[in-house]
Amino acid sequence: MNRFTVHASPAEFERAFVETAEFMARQDGFIEHTLLRHVDDEHRYVNIARWRDEAAFRAAVAAPGFGPHAAALRALSTSEPNLYTPAGPTRRSPLAEVGEGSAARF
Repeated sequence: MNRFTVHASPAEFERAFVETAEFMARQDGFIEHTLLRHVDDEHRYVNIARWRDEAAFRAAVAAPGFGPHAAALRALSTSEPNLYTPAGPTRRSPLAEVGEGSAARF
């Protein structure tokens, strides 16, 4: 999980984030990510990424191609990166069908 506070244009940050996400998606062990924008402050974001394991994530951020992406995001924002592991099973409502870009997550 990574919290971002953007000090540039949110649109510019999102463009840079898309490029970083495309790089990460090509790395071994990447499963998925979701970038969430704060509902009341367009300059605050949270990215939640899922990886096969911690080693895969650490290998991705150590890859030579990651540096320019990290630098681009640092130029536009400050971040608070942290690693978490599941503490229990994922629960989803059997009635919920959330499409891309639809419902807010609270």
